Order: sequence, then structure tokens, then C-alpha cells
Amino acid sequence: MSDRADIQNNTTGREPVFNIPGIILAIMGLCAVVYVVDAYVLDEQQASTLLLDFAFIPARFSQYGGVYSPAAWLTTVTYSFMHGSFAHIALNMIWLAAFGSPLAARIGPLRTTLFWIATALAAALTHYAVYPDSMTPLVGASGAVSGMMGAAARFGFRRSTARNSAAFVGDILPIAVALRMRMVIVFLGVWFVTNVVTGVLSVGADDSATIAWEAHIGGFLVGFFGISLFDRPDRGRRDADLLV
Repeated sequence: MSDRADIQNNTTGREPVFNIPGIILAIMGLCAVVYVVDAYVLDEQQASTLLLDFAFIPARFSQYGGVYSPAAWLTTVTYSFMHGSFAHIALNMIWLAAFGSPLAARIGPLRTTLFWIATALAAALTHYAVYPDSMTPLVGASGAVSGMMGAAARFGFRRSTARNSAAFVGDILPIAVALRMRMVIVFLGVWFVTNVVTGVLSVGADDSATIAWEAHIGGFLVGFFGISLFDRPDRGRRDADLLV
């Protein structure tokens, strides 16, 4: 059977309802396990210890010499697997599945892992730059997921229609080109306004649940400007050829 016939067979029929790469399922599973253990297994003291040891706390760097501590730097990533409530983790996992799946299908599990680390780190350090002396723990996958959203914009949200593949396709758009696309412009505008407004409105409502919108922006910008460092252009061109 010819390659074109194979392609035709693969692109016909119903698209799977769930098409989530293994690395994204692994991240979702890790977040779920951490949340369940924290919320339902550990006692109050143990949960507090977990939070202090693995959440990102800006003052740990500013006031306690954490900048020289490998354990403190570890928290710039571990915080991204922790969540404060069921609503918090549920919302993050929905967006992770939506934006992380096509990205992971494009760049593969190893690069996805490195991308997650880079964007989680960027989000934490952005939060630190704004609140260097804060003792409030930062938790949540939002910074890394925001990075995936930024990366999606650089692909112009172009996804493969091949069966069993949801990967982003084509070359990464030059920044100038991406910023001229109506879909990208609208997405960026809505994303930034929503984050700023919800972040500002959350201040004072419940200090322990304040939305760290600055961290979201830090992750988003690294994903938007840095996705080319993690891309596999050969994979994107091959998937794009399937659509011809």
C-alpha cells in the first residue's frame, strides 16, 4: 500500500476523543498524586512541612541564602506539581491537556520535560522579581502551562488533522508574522487581560489564594519567545506534509 493511501486511511474516520501523549499524562498523574497525598493522606503538620519544603517561597532566596542552596533551587520546579485546591488542579489539568498535548506530540517527551522545567523556573523567578521578600508559598502548574500557551501562539495554533496525532505542524512562525495573525492577537489580548484582571481582583480577597499572574506572564513569555530552542522542525514538516 502506498504512503499516500496510508495517510488517507489515517486521516479518515472519527478523531479520538482523548489524544494525550504519555508525558502529559505522566505530569497530570504526578500532580494528581501530590494533591491527593497532600489533601487526604498527610496530617496538618506533615502537609505544612511538604509545603515549606517543596513550594517556592521568594523570601527563602532573599532572606535565608537560598540562592546558594540546591534544595531551594529545586523548589523552582517542584512547586509546579503542587496545588492548593481541587478547583486549582482541575483547571490547570484541563489547560495542560488542551495545550500540552499538541506541544508534546510535536517536540517529544524529553524536550517537553525540559520545556516544563524552563517555564516553571521562569515563572518562579518572575514571581520572585516582583515579590522578593514574600513568605507566601507559590504553588501550581499555571506558569508552565502558560508557557505551553505561549508556544501554541508561535505555531499559530496549527494542529495536525491526522488520526492519532494532535501535534502542532509547520515551522514556528516568526514573531512579526505571529503578531499579525488575528487569532494570535486576540488570544494574546484575552490571555493578558484575563490574567491581569483576575490577579488584581484576587488581591485582598484571600491572601493565601492570591493568583500569581506575574508568574503566569513569566512562563508565557519564555514559551512564546523560547519555543524554538525546544522544537523539532523535522517532525513539524513531516506532519505538515501529511496534510497536502
